[in-house]
Amino acid sequence: MVLFDVDGVLTDGTFTIDDEGREAKRFHARDGLGIYMLRSAGYKMGIISGRSAPVVEVRAKQLGIEEVHQGASDKLVVLEDILSRHGLTASEVCYVGDDLIDLPVMTRAGFAVAPADAHPLVIEAANMVTKNPGGHGAVREVAEAVLRGGGHFDRVVKEFQR
Repeated sequence: MVLFDVDGVLTDGTFTIDDEGREAKRFHARDGLGIYMLRSAGYKMGIISGRSAPVVEVRAKQLGIEEVHQGASDKLVVLEDILSRHGLTASEVCYVGDDLIDLPVMTRAGFAVAPADAHPLVIEAANMVTKNPGGHGAVREVAEAVLRGGGHFDRVVKEFQR
């Protein structure tokens, strides 16, 4: 399973709030395709975010991400629930986070990834640091690394060459 934080991972960490209080975020198309590639290889995916925003539900639905947990002040509790419900061990999880709130999950997950612009302590805790910053292709890098590590990359790429 691959789990993502949102702000600073799937986005660049910035958001806009209009006069009506509606929040907007920017997502990168390459990251979306990376998530599609993971899904096509059979990986389960989820989101664990400390913040809540309706746009995250919309984007998750577009990408086929079924595990969506927002407003999570204790992300480790959410992780343990996900592991229990899916019959997984922490070693079977890749978690991508960028800030201090992500550290407990990153130290528990089997494979922890930080975007290039993550907090220095998060980078220190990561097994992999992407070349791209959050919201600018970092998730795609993670997807390709996971697919290569699982031996699925070539098969998934061939699906796009038909």
